[in-house]
Amino acid sequence: MAIDRRSVLAGLSASALTGLAGCSGTQPGGFSFANSGFQTGNASEKQPDIVLNADGTPKLEDLMKAGPLGEKSLGQPNAPVTMIKYASLTCPYCRAFHTKTFPELKRRYIDTGKIRYILREFPIGHASGAATVVMRCIGQNDDRKYFEIYDLYLTKQHLWVSLEVRKDAIYKIVAPLGITRKTFDTCFENQNIVAGLKWVKQRGRQLGVIGTPTFFINGKKARSVLTIGEIQKMVQPYLS
Repeated sequence: MAIDRRSVLAGLSASALTGLAGCSGTQPGGFSFANSGFQTGNASEKQPDIVLNADGTPKLEDLMKAGPLGEKSLGQPNAPVTMIKYASLTCPYCRAFHTKTFPELKRRYIDTGKIRYILREFPIGHASGAATVVMRCIGQNDDRKYFEIYDLYLTKQHLWVSLEVRKDAIYKIVAPLGITRKTFDTCFENQNIVAGLKWVKQRGRQLGVIGTPTFFINGKKARSVLTIGEIQKMVQPYLS
């Protein structure tokens, strides 16, 4: 039987992968854009070594250091809880969290000023890396647009995710937002964004991230598709 390589990742669902913690990002190296037109030079800022705590979590000051592209976040900056999510656009577990848990998380905690939600990119695979560059570039100065594109790429994984980079398919996801092909192509080749995202992923590895989704809630690490009940138990001590 022939295998449709274009849907080999997008066709996976969280329920079909029961027992696994998430999408693996343990392949060596940072971004891997072989045969996709990208250059993968050094990140724009040298990162100091990080010494993890005995439980494998980083010190809070190391965890909260923003990269050269700045943070993308939702919620109040002074919220009592900061929740960081490392995500890959091709990861079905990230999609599962986004569709099943995130809407209630936003309504109950983010919109009410209780949680600041920071999204950090940890692309796994060529297609994820390419789409992430586009998302960051287009949404770099517009958080609303950034999270809108993030939602589209996750919920429509089956239309663009593949083992190879399908540029046209990646563009079709964002075209309905009024993004021209010229803007898309310019973003697709933006080496400053590539370098900045390499920094974010390399930093994530130093912080102990080996796959997605990985969360840090006020510094406490969790790697799973968290339910709203699990989040409630983790954040309640800070809200009492």
